[in-house]
Amino acid sequence: MTLEIPEVVINRLPVYARALSALALEGETVVSSQALGERLDVTPAQIRKDLSYFGRFGKQGRGYNVQSLLAKLREILGLDRKWRVALVGVGRLGQAIAVYGGFEPQGFQIVAVFDSSPDVVGTEVGNVTVLPADDLESFLRQNPVDIGVVAVPAKAAQEVVDRLVNAGIRAILNYAPMTPHVPRDVTIRNIDPVLAMQSMTFYIKQRDVPAAK
Repeated sequence: MTLEIPEVVINRLPVYARALSALALEGETVVSSQALGERLDVTPAQIRKDLSYFGRFGKQGRGYNVQSLLAKLREILGLDRKWRVALVGVGRLGQAIAVYGGFEPQGFQIVAVFDSSPDVVGTEVGNVTVLPADDLESFLRQNPVDIGVVAVPAKAAQEVVDRLVNAGIRAILNYAPMTPHVPRDVTIRNIDPVLAMQSMTFYIKQRDVPAAK
């Protein structure tokens, strides 16, 4: 089914789920596509089209049941279970990821942390003991995880990604400032805030250009 659904639609589903979670906390029980769209700056038609890939939700003129739609989206995204995560790299970024409190409430548990520096191996980061990077494959084969997170320098990223793939990991979140190559059956997401800011400067620059007369 997922092969027929545009990736951009898949990427919007967690945004919808987060908005529905906020609505539930606010005590809302029903939300229209119009109200949800206004909250997310998405057109109601887009929301209805995205959800239509997965079935029929809500009733015309009555909107969506918040709890019911949230539960369905969590099921679709696999957020109704726990996911085991391994982190490679315990520099400043890796430490921030390891201690970030937003993962576990959403079902993502960092169960293993690896680094190549003798200075940090054996220490605790985020209540997990840092293991030697040399032990990565052997540990993961005995203790399978679902997602690998790469927070190493760019020059080391491809090797780390290759090792994660060889250890059986098929989903990787990459924070290194480069684009690793992976097999077709491996899902990878690259997060680079520098690239995001560089794309933003294009729009800033366009605003500064005088309009043609």
